[in-house]
Amino acid sequence: MFQAVILVVGPEKKAAFQEYWSKNQLPFIGLPDPRHYVAKLYGQQVKLLKAGRMPAMMVIDKVGKIRFKHYAESMRDIPPNQAILRLLDILNEEFLDVSSSVYA
Repeated sequence: MFQAVILVVGPEKKAAFQEYWSKNQLPFIGLPDPRHYVAKLYGQQVKLLKAGRMPAMMVIDKVGKIRFKHYAESMRDIPPNQAILRLLDILNEEFLDVSSSVYA
């Protein structure tokens, strides 16, 4: 079992974000960020000539440490799912190792 939560942050306003989430029945959390507060906090780029915010993907552990980050150059520049799932496996193993040593 993964010790992870998927959170998608997008530039749309709340109403548009909610409509998209409802229409597509997405199984993860969506956070509207029309003023780019979260984007700026994590260094996500905004390129007006390339239709706004470029995709960014981060894996942040339970203590808030960024364990992986990828800032895309285009909408197609996204890490493969298998690479992210492998990273989550590794983080989960680390979590289980720490947990078992604490309770041993």
